[in-house]
Amino acid sequence: MGRAGLNRKTALATITLAISAEIPDVDIAAFVKGPVVAFACHRGFTHTFLGVPFDAAFTLGTVYLFWRLFSRWNNRRKPVLKEPHEPDSPPPPWQVPRWGLLFIYACIGALSHILLDFTNAYGVRPFSPFYGKWYSWDIVSIIEPLLWAALILGLVVPALFGLINEEIGARGKRRQLRGRAGAIAALLFMVALWAVRDFEHRRALGSLETFLYEGAPPLRVSAYPYSINPFQWHGVVETKDAFKLLPVDSLTGEVDPQGTDSTRYKPEETPVTLAAKKSYLGRAFLSWAQYPITETEEHTDPAHAYTVRFIDLRYAYPGLTNTPLTGTVDLDQKLNVVHECFGQNCK
Repeated sequence: MGRAGLNRKTALATITLAISAEIPDVDIAAFVKGPVVAFACHRGFTHTFLGVPFDAAFTLGTVYLFWRLFSRWNNRRKPVLKEPHEPDSPPPPWQVPRWGLLFIYACIGALSHILLDFTNAYGVRPFSPFYGKWYSWDIVSIIEPLLWAALILGLVVPALFGLINEEIGARGKRRQLRGRAGAIAALLFMVALWAVRDFEHRRALGSLETFLYEGAPPLRVSAYPYSINPFQWHGVVETKDAFKLLPVDSLTGEVDPQGTDSTRYKPEETPVTLAAKKSYLGRAFLSWAQYPITETEEHTDPAHAYTVRFIDLRYAYPGLTNTPLTGTVDLDQKLNVVHECFGQNCK
C-alpha cells in the first residue's frame, strides 16, 4: 500500500503501514501464560474496530522513536552531497513526516490486518467487546502460496528492474518511490484472487445444499479452502444427528466424487461434557468453533477420571492424522477441572 502511492504524501509511510499491519498480532504475547490463554486471547482486542486506534497509536509511537533515533544518528554523520535544490524551497512532501496523516495510515494498516484475517476460516471478532461473534469469509487458506507469491513479486521485481536501470545510482524521487506499478499489480491480483475464491466458494456451497442427507435437507453447510487449488473444498454438512465431511469440486459441481466422505455423529451431552464446556478452555473454544464436537475418554485414576477433547470439524481435513487447533480438558471424579491444554501436543 505504501509503494502503491501512499508514500508520496509523507515520509515514513511505508514503515508505518508495515508495522501497523502486523501490530494486531502483538496478542501473541499471551503465550507467556500458556497456549490456553494465548488461544483465548488470540485475535482479540487488537483485532477489533475499537482496538484499531490503539494499534495505530502504538505503531506511531514506535515509528516516532525510530525516527528520532535515526535522526540523531544521521546528524552525527559527516555531511554528504545532497540533491541540489533551491535554498529556500521546501522539501517534497514524501521527505517530511506528517504525523496526523501517518496515524490515519496506521489505522489503514491495522484494518488491512483484520480484513486479511477475515478472509480465512479462523475468522475475527471485530465488534468485541460489545459483541463477541466470530466472522469469517472462508475463501482463502491461512497459508495461501498464490497470495504470498504475488505480494513478494510485487516488491522484488521492481527492485530487480532497478538494478539494471542505468540510473540506479541516481538520488531523488524516482529512486525513492520506485515500485508503484508492481505494488498496484500485487494488490489487484489479491483482489482478483478473492473474487475468484468467493465465486468458487459460493458454487461449492450451492453444490452441498442441493443434496439430501439422511433423507432430509441439511441444517447447515460450509466449505473451507485448500491452499492452492481454488476448485477444491473441504465440505462440512450438519444434519439432525451428525456431521458429514466430504470433498467438493466447485468447478464441476461434484460432491464427494470418490466416495471418501466420513460421518461424525453428534455426541450425547453428559455431566462430564457439560462440566468441560464450562471450563475456561471450553468457553473460549465453543465461542470460536463453527462445528464443535467432543470426545470423552474415561480413566481409572479418580484424580484424572475423564479427558474431554474439543474438535472443530472445519479443520478436520481428510488425510490429517491429527486435527489442528484442538483442546483437552481433564476432570477428576467430582468433575472438577484439573488440567487444560490446547494444541496438537495435547494427549
